[in-house]
Amino acid sequence: MAIKLVTTAAELRAEGARLLKEKGGSSLGFVPTMGALHSGHATLARTAVAANDVTAASIFVNPLQFGDAVDLDRYPRTLEADMDLLDAEGVDLVFAPSVEEVYPDGQPLVRVTSGPLGEKWEGASRPGHFDGALTVVAKLLHYALPIGGLPAGSAADGGAAAYRAYFGQKDAQQLALVRRMVADLNFPVEIVAVPTVRAEDGLALSSRNRFLSAEEREAALVLSRALRLLEQRADAHEPLDLPSAVELVRSQPLVELDYFDVVDPRTLEPLAENCQDTPFRGEGLAIIAAKVGPVRLIDNIPLNS
Repeated sequence: MAIKLVTTAAELRAEGARLLKEKGGSSLGFVPTMGALHSGHATLARTAVAANDVTAASIFVNPLQFGDAVDLDRYPRTLEADMDLLDAEGVDLVFAPSVEEVYPDGQPLVRVTSGPLGEKWEGASRPGHFDGALTVVAKLLHYALPIGGLPAGSAADGGAAAYRAYFGQKDAQQLALVRRMVADLNFPVEIVAVPTVRAEDGLALSSRNRFLSAEEREAALVLSRALRLLEQRADAHEPLDLPSAVELVRSQPLVELDYFDVVDPRTLEPLAENCQDTPFRGEGLAIIAAKVGPVRLIDNIPLNS
C-alpha cells in the first residue's frame, strides 16, 4: 500500500485508527520532522517501522522555533522528495499540516516553557527556540496519539495501542527537553532516541549541510574530529583535556566556536570531570556548536554510555 498524505489533525487521528484496525495492530510509531529529510531521518523512520505495526510521520516547518524570519523562509520545503523517502522506508502515513491547521488562532498565547534546561547551550544562543519547539512537539504528540491512548492492547479488538515517538540523538538538548516534558506532564508516549547518523567522513547529517560550500564542509569536519578525540580519551579512561580539543576547533579559521563542553546527558549540566589531569570514568555527553561560514551546526557524542 502506498503512503498516505493527510493535512488535518482529524484526518491523522482517523487514518491512524483505521490503519491500526486494518492491520490488527497494537502499536503506533510517530516520527516528527520539519521536512528536508535526509538519511538521518530515514534511519528514524526505519527504526519506527521495525518496532511498530503502524508508523506515521509529520512534516511541519514550525514558525515558533525560528528567531529569524529569513532563516524560516529559506528552510527547504521538499514535500514530494520527503514523501518518497518515507515511503521507501515503509511509513504508512504522513501528516503535513498548514500553519493555520496547527495554529488556527495565530500564535498561541499559552506555550510550553522549557525552563532552565532550555535556557543554556542552544537556548542561550537562540532565545525562545525551545519554547517554540516543545509547544509544537506537544501538539503533534497529541494529534498522533492513538485513539484510546495507553496501555498496549489489540487495537483491532477495541483496545488501546502502544505509542512511541522517535527523535534523533543529534539534537541532544531537544531530546532531553522532550523527555522531560513527557515525564513532567505525563504524556502517554514512549520517547525513543535514535543515534546520530553521519556521512562517511564523520560529519553529522543535517538539513543545514546543504548550505555549506565545499570548503566550508571540509572545515566543518573539525567538529566531529574534536568530539572523537574526547571519545577516544574517555574510552581509554584518560584525562579528557577539553582545552586541547577546543584549540583544535579554533585552529580552523572558517569555524567560529560557540560552545564545547562535556555535560550530564540528562541535566546538561557541565561535569566536574572536565579537568585536564583526572581520568574520565563517568558517563557524559560531549556537545559542540559552531558557525561554519553562514551556517550554524551542532553535534554531540556520548562518552562511556
